[in-house]
Amino acid sequence: MNENTSELTQRLNPFFQPYNTPHETAPFHLIRLEDYEEAFMEGIRRENEEIDLIVNDPAEPTFDNTIARVDNSKGEHYYDLLGRVSEVFSNLLSAETNDDMDDLAQKLDPILTKHSNDVSLNPKLFERTKHIYEVYEEAKRTGILPEGHRELTAEEHRLLEDEYDGYVRSGALLDEAGKQRLRELTEEGSMLSLQFSQNLLKEKKAFVLHITDEQQLDGLPDTAREAAAQAAKERRKKGWVFTLDYPSYHPFMTYSTQRDLRRQMYMAYNTLCTHKGKTCNIDICKRLVNLRRELAQLLGYDTYADYVLKHRMATNTEHVYQLLYDLIGAYKDKALEERKELEEIWKEEAQDVPELEPWDVSFYSHKLQLKQYNLDAEMLRPYLQLDKVIEGVFGLATRLYGITFKENKDIPVYHPDVKAYEVFDRDGSYLAVFYADFHPRKGKQGGAWMTEFQGQWVDEKDRNIRPHVSVVMNLTKPTAKNPALLTLGEVETFLHEFGHSLHGMFANTHYEALSGTNVWWDFVELPSQFMENYAVEREFLRTFAFHYKTGEPIPDELIDRIIRSRNFMVASGCLRQVSLGLLDMAYYTQRKEFDADIIPFEKEAWKDAIITPQLPDTCMTVQFSHIMAGGYAAGYYSYKWAEVLDADAFSLFKRNGIFDPKTAQSFRDNILSKGGTEHPMTLYKRFRGQEPTIDALLERNGIKQQS
Repeated sequence: MNENTSELTQRLNPFFQPYNTPHETAPFHLIRLEDYEEAFMEGIRRENEEIDLIVNDPAEPTFDNTIARVDNSKGEHYYDLLGRVSEVFSNLLSAETNDDMDDLAQKLDPILTKHSNDVSLNPKLFERTKHIYEVYEEAKRTGILPEGHRELTAEEHRLLEDEYDGYVRSGALLDEAGKQRLRELTEEGSMLSLQFSQNLLKEKKAFVLHITDEQQLDGLPDTAREAAAQAAKERRKKGWVFTLDYPSYHPFMTYSTQRDLRRQMYMAYNTLCTHKGKTCNIDICKRLVNLRRELAQLLGYDTYADYVLKHRMATNTEHVYQLLYDLIGAYKDKALEERKELEEIWKEEAQDVPELEPWDVSFYSHKLQLKQYNLDAEMLRPYLQLDKVIEGVFGLATRLYGITFKENKDIPVYHPDVKAYEVFDRDGSYLAVFYADFHPRKGKQGGAWMTEFQGQWVDEKDRNIRPHVSVVMNLTKPTAKNPALLTLGEVETFLHEFGHSLHGMFANTHYEALSGTNVWWDFVELPSQFMENYAVEREFLRTFAFHYKTGEPIPDELIDRIIRSRNFMVASGCLRQVSLGLLDMAYYTQRKEFDADIIPFEKEAWKDAIITPQLPDTCMTVQFSHIMAGGYAAGYYSYKWAEVLDADAFSLFKRNGIFDPKTAQSFRDNILSKGGTEHPMTLYKRFRGQEPTIDALLERNGIKQQS
C-alpha cells in the first residue's frame, strides 16, 4: 500500500470527532469538500435516531422528555453533528464558495429540505408537543397542573409556545394532501432561493471595467486608483480594474468624471440578473412570490405577509403600511428639497449634460456635500485605518460592557482575510469567539452580515456553551502602498454588524432556539442600528481616528463637519428604504397568482416613495436578496421599524451619557442577553421604561425640532 492510500484510509472526517481546537472552533484547515456530504448524511441519520427515541418514549409526554430534548437534542452524542456541519457549510457558501461547493449545495438542498419537512411534519412529534401544550393551556385556565408536570419558567413557556406554533405554521394540522403540497412548495422554494443567490454572485463577479488609458481615471482619488491597479494585477491584467463590489463601485460612481463609464457601471449593476440566460432571476422571483403565497394560503392566511406578520412586532400589514406612509409624510417634502439642491448644483456645473441621470446622483451629491459642508469620504479615510477602527470598535464594547478582545492565531480560519478573537467578560471569564471577515473576494457574496458557527445554550450538564460569532463584510482592502483605509460609511457598516455580534455574544439563555439573535425580525435590527449612532459621536471618534501616517488625531473642525453633515440627504435615504419596504409588501400581499411583468410592477409598487425618474430597464427585485433569498420576505420594513427603536433607545444614552455603564448594563441585561425568551416589547419597555415613539428618530434626522 502506498503512502497516499494509507493516508486516505486513516483519515477521519473532521466533523465526526472532537475538533481539538481552541474552544472547539471549526477546524477549517482540516475540512475537505468531500467531508460535507458524508457528515450531512450521518447527521440526518443521527437526528432521525434521536427523534425516534423521543417519539417512542412510553412515558407521558412532558416538557423535559420532549420539548427540551428536541431543542438541545444531543442525545447520546456529545454534539449535534447535523448542526455543526450545516453551520460551516452554509456560512462558507456565502463567504468562501466555489463552483464545486455550489454544485454540492444544489445536490444537498432537496435532501436537507426533505429532512426538515420530515421533522416538522412528524405526526408523533407533533402529537406529543400538542399534548404538552394543551396541559399547560388548561393549567392556565384552572390553576391546576397535573401530576408528572412541573412549573415552567417564563423562558420554558415561551419555548413550548414557539415549538407548538412552529409545528402548526409548518403544516402539522394539514391533511395528508396538504402536507404533501407543503413539502413540494418548501422544497422548490429552497432550491430557487439557492439558485437566486448563486446567479447573483456569478453575474456580479463576472463584470469588470478594465481601463488601460490613465486619462479615464480622471477625478478618482489615489485610494480608488491603487485598489483598481491591485485588482488588475490580481487578474493578471495591465492597467486598472473596477468591479461591482461596493469598495470599487461606490468610489467610481462618486468621483469619476467619465460620465459614459459611470453610466456603464450603473447599468451593469442595476441590470444584474435581468438578461436572458441561465443567470436571469426574473422568473425565479415570480415563482418565489407565488410559492410563498400558496404556502400561506395553504396554512389558512390570505397572504404571505399575513403569515409572516403574525410573529412580528408590527402584527399586521396595516401597521406596516402605516409606518411606511407616516415616514413618507414626514420625509417627502425634505427629500424634494434635497433633490432640488442636487439639481441646482448639477445645473451650475454641468451645462453640457442635458439631464440629471441616475449615474450622476452620487457624483453631484458629492459636490453638494463639498459645497455645504466642505466634506467628503476621502477626507476622512486617512483617519479611518482599519486596524485602528477595530481597536475603536472593540474599545467601545470595553467601555460600555467591560468585555475585551484578544486575537488568537491558533484558532483556524477559512481565509487569510479572517481574524479570530477570543472575547472575555468583565470578570475575565471566557465569553465567545468572534470572527471578522473584512474584504471582498471572488467567492464571497456582496454586502455585510452577521452569522454564527455555534450558538449559545446550556447543556444537560448545566454547562453554558458559549457562541462562535462571525461578522462578514466587504470593506476597502489594503493596497501595496497603504493599509486598509475606510470611509465613514464603512465604519457604520462595521458598527452595525458588530451590534448584531454583541447580540450573539451576550446570549445567555437556556435553550438555543431562543438564544442570541433568534428574535422577531423587526426587533433583530435594534442592537445593530443602535451601534451605528456612535459613528458620528465626537467622544467615540476621538478614541481611534488618528492619521495613518502622522498619528495626529482627527481635527475637531473635521469632526464638527461630520456632525453637521450627519443628516446630509437623510430624507432621500429614508425614502429609499421606504421604497424597498413598499416593494416587499407589494409582492407579499398578493392574494392571487402573480404573473405581472416584474420591472413595471416594481416601478408602480414603490412610486409613492420615489422622487426621481425611473429607467425602464433597471430592476432591483432580481438582486433583492433580502426578500428573495435572505429571510426578509414581508419583513424589509423591519429596518425602519427598528430605526424607530434604536433612535428612541439611544436618546436614553444621550441623556445619561453615551458611555454610561449603568445604561449599557441595562441594555445588555434586558435586550442583548435575553434573545427571544420574552415578547420584544416587554424587553424593550423593561429597558426604556416606555414604548418607543417616532419622535426621537425625527429629531435625530432634523425633521422635527428637539423638545
